[in-house]
Amino acid sequence: MTYDATPRRDGGAGPDRWFRPAALTTATGLRVAVQPDGEPLRHTGLTVLALRDGEAYELSSGPDEYLLLPLSGGGDVDLRSGTLHEILRGREDVFSAAADCAYVPRDHQVTVTARGPVEVALCAARATGDLPPAVLRAPDTPVELRGAGCSSRQVRNFGTPDAIDATAIIACEVLTPGGNSSSYPPHRHDCTVPGIESELEEIYYFRLRADPAAPDNADPIGFCRVGGSGGDEASWCVRDGDVLLVPAGWHGPATAVPGYDLYYLNVMAGPGPERRWLISDDPAHDWVRDTWADQPIDPRLPF
Repeated sequence: MTYDATPRRDGGAGPDRWFRPAALTTATGLRVAVQPDGEPLRHTGLTVLALRDGEAYELSSGPDEYLLLPLSGGGDVDLRSGTLHEILRGREDVFSAAADCAYVPRDHQVTVTARGPVEVALCAARATGDLPPAVLRAPDTPVELRGAGCSSRQVRNFGTPDAIDATAIIACEVLTPGGNSSSYPPHRHDCTVPGIESELEEIYYFRLRADPAAPDNADPIGFCRVGGSGGDEASWCVRDGDVLLVPAGWHGPATAVPGYDLYYLNVMAGPGPERRWLISDDPAHDWVRDTWADQPIDPRLPF
């Protein structure tokens, strides 16, 4: 096909406003607070809670639907909404295993209570309809190994259309071993082209860990790039807890440098009529996919 390499829209702000270091993403009592308020996102949001044992958080979903996912801390999540009562099993950290996930529809009141210390992601998107609450258990989470060689990565598709019902939100976890790159080749999904590309905003929430052999003063870092092919371009050094907002345009790669594994939580949604993740590769780099056929998947995967 013929590619138009011009970015479709700028999201209301240049790339310099899309990256939010961990110290700038917090709100009172929250690790991360990103709202779909148009600055620059209109359809997606992310809140990350850090709860002590027994601490509760009241969620009013309003016009949004949510996917609730325990991230780390080892504790579980007690979820109550009307007659709904579910326990979401947590995990020690995002690298160790999948976790249970819950879907919360719009216009619901939910009480989230920690059973042990736990960090919880509240992934949000503007809902387009009404569905019942649902739970996806960790053993049922689809796990995919993508790419090959130094482009190998592991994807937990807990919030994709094949895993759980929702009206708009798409979410997944991507784990990249040190020395590898993911979100690669660079790609975009900012225009509705039936069967080819979906218009989806995207949030990246990064977590990193050092190799067990690293010294105590190790400083885990990674790198991420947006833009290119004729548009604005920016790259950042990412650290644990940083957030990248991608309202539009090319993005990738996300690179885990040697010695440090990289994790990111992706949250996506958009105005299109279908809940589908369809992308267009950057034509300057799409040839890389053809090289994977002759390479094995990184033996460090799955985590």
